[in-house]
Amino acid sequence: MKSTRRSFLFAAAGGGLGMSALVPGATTSAVEMHGSGPGVVVIPERKVPVLAEADVLVCGGGTAGIAAACSAARHGAAVILIERWPCVGGMATAALVNIWHRSDREKMVIYGLVEEAAERARKRGWIKQSPRYPSAHETHWFDPEGMKIVFQDMLDESGVRTFGYLVAGEPIVEGKKIRGVLVDAKQGQRAILARMVIDATGDGDIAAKAGCPFEFGRPGDGRVQGMTMMYRVCGIDEAKLQSSRKQAGAVLKEMKAASRRGELPPFNQSFYLPDVHNRSIPNMCPVAGNPLAEEELTKLTAKGRTYAHAYWDWLRARVPGLERVEIEQTGFSLGVRESRRIRGLKTLDREMVLGAVKQPDAIGHGVWGIDIHDPKGSGYTTWNDRNDKSMVPRGQSYHIPLGMCLNASFANLGVVGRCASSTHEGHASVRVQTHGMVMGQGVGTCAALALKSGVEMASVDIGKLQSALRKDGVYLHDVP
Repeated sequence: MKSTRRSFLFAAAGGGLGMSALVPGATTSAVEMHGSGPGVVVIPERKVPVLAEADVLVCGGGTAGIAAACSAARHGAAVILIERWPCVGGMATAALVNIWHRSDREKMVIYGLVEEAAERARKRGWIKQSPRYPSAHETHWFDPEGMKIVFQDMLDESGVRTFGYLVAGEPIVEGKKIRGVLVDAKQGQRAILARMVIDATGDGDIAAKAGCPFEFGRPGDGRVQGMTMMYRVCGIDEAKLQSSRKQAGAVLKEMKAASRRGELPPFNQSFYLPDVHNRSIPNMCPVAGNPLAEEELTKLTAKGRTYAHAYWDWLRARVPGLERVEIEQTGFSLGVRESRRIRGLKTLDREMVLGAVKQPDAIGHGVWGIDIHDPKGSGYTTWNDRNDKSMVPRGQSYHIPLGMCLNASFANLGVVGRCASSTHEGHASVRVQTHGMVMGQGVGTCAALALKSGVEMASVDIGKLQSALRKDGVYLHDVP
């Protein structure tokens, strides 16, 4: 797929990258209707004031964007991060997705800014290590509320200018460069300009709107992975619940039967009861659809909240220890797993993941298996199988390459997080937060080094980049 884009002119008003951008405006406009179609709005050109300028602009304040912004700033770049929500953290905080994957099932292999965030959270009691560490990929569960503070502290201390409540709008394209983005601020439309832009929107919004080719969905029917409404419960009687676990199999069997009869919504069958180490935020509530269609996404979000209450109405009446459980909080976003995958210089695929393939342009390691949540919303996930077709071999990890975060369309654009270049199956591994942070730290560091050297990101000396990452605590071994 490929999106259209528009180019922009700049009206210089002294200094920097230009003080205003000549862009389509809406001061006076006209509506053109064409038959029975929705018509178009003709918007004349107007000058848009520049709100701020930086060396590096990071669009999206999820975990990948945070890592990109912090690493670029710590390597000397002036950095701006813009985020649509009133807190940073993305899926980790807004959607309550509170799990990290860092182990190859024998040892921890993801460090760097992931370790820094974990250590900051540990000092405040906001993160817990899995009792199964290191034998499971899942190593930590954290408090999303606490992580809002951890992440913001990291940005502030790194010197990143953070703008919440701002959606990254249309990219400002000039030739083969993205000069920044438009935003709709409270005072009107504004421009934010930068020498390097990093798309950490999760959906690849900036790259796609600029015209970068992208993939969407799985081969065959084009469906993307199912989404999840995460939520927090309280009122669990832990002693009684522990006794109930002896009958867990019978309860699960009854739940499955109720779901088949239509008395319960579909559910992720791995998480039907709260675990001791993660007892307050179950991952059990699947919905499926198109995360790029806003009206549909709104309906799916409401459906997810309805599902969550249906489960607990049923469980309260049947499971000792859960009689007084209440839903304390739902995510104000669905946990979205997959949408656009921007086509990069390299594409991570199934064979690279399962074969633990090493890359000369490695910026870190990945450990998670091919975890595909049913795109039709049944709640099934390939993680349930945990076999050679879905798991990275024990004690091994694959390399996350820089090339999957760069593209052939715009030399000054990096893409990090779940929208980076991968196949449907490769994406199902690299989409998780810790892997996105590996990308963010690698690309943010790369952007800063490129600016210092006066080259494009793809031309940065990879040895120097890898040396800088190791110095910053990134685990980076077996580079060919």
